[in-house]
Amino acid sequence: MGRWRPPPPKSTPYITRPGYERLQAELQERWVIRREVVAALSAAAAEGDRSENAEYIYRKKQLAGIDRRIRYLQKRLPSLKIVDAFAGNEQVRFGAWIDIERDDGSEARYRIVGPDEIDHDPAYISIDAPVARALLGKGVDDEASVTIGGTEQRLTVLAIDYPS
Repeated sequence: MGRWRPPPPKSTPYITRPGYERLQAELQERWVIRREVVAALSAAAAEGDRSENAEYIYRKKQLAGIDRRIRYLQKRLPSLKIVDAFAGNEQVRFGAWIDIERDDGSEARYRIVGPDEIDHDPAYISIDAPVARALLGKGVDDEASVTIGGTEQRLTVLAIDYPS
């Protein structure tokens, strides 16, 4: 029996088209993997005593993880809103590539995307992240302050680009 966890906070439903297509492909891939795991689970179950069968126990846990992800994707995909048209280069909005400079002079480049596609690239940050929230609506040379790791940092927007 699992431990009860409170539901996670609602995340923004926006996603880019490539991110949506990646999630759809993942869902199809999970179904293929599930078939293979079910076949391996059946073979392990046929070996006899299930209480001491490590292969059987492992496959049951693997199947549970796959089923959990499939359920999540099946619920999440219909609720997502694909954003194809991006705003101009004047302000930071969803889908923007942003070049920023920190207080210490270091520079970084981020893209603001939906929370479901941040695993794709380390430069992708969720629109729900504090850094993205602080930068939304800012223009080039505007400053934003955000608390990162318990310290207040000033971020300066150097450039804003949108994919074509």
